[in-house]
Amino acid sequence: MQLKKFDTINVVPFIDIMLVLLVIVLTTASFVARGIIPVDLSEGKSATKLTEQKIVTITIKDTGELFFNKIVTTHNEIEQKLSKLKTSTPISINCDKKAKFENFVKVIDILKLKNFTNLSIVTKQE
Repeated sequence: MQLKKFDTINVVPFIDIMLVLLVIVLTTASFVARGIIPVDLSEGKSATKLTEQKIVTITIKDTGELFFNKIVTTHNEIEQKLSKLKTSTPISINCDKKAKFENFVKVIDILKLKNFTNLSIVTKQE
């Protein structure tokens, strides 16, 4: 019995498999990229869902980084940006539970000095 010699390789099944894998990767990648700054929120029993409205978000990460609406900033820049807003503007504070309390106090102090009253501290429900 003599074996048949192949002159070419049929790549069509390989291409079919690669296209299926490409579709799977692109589909799952759209779920992974959410555009949210990852912060491990503290838990609270009185946590409620945020309503969808134009809210200014200040984020304090565990590394000490500050974000003003997803843009890296400093305490001084936050103070300048808040000076341009109305004191009734809703402000949401996301603070990582491992962040230094000093950073949180500085942000609250800035908000108090600027007379902001519509504040919320974001937590996750237990």
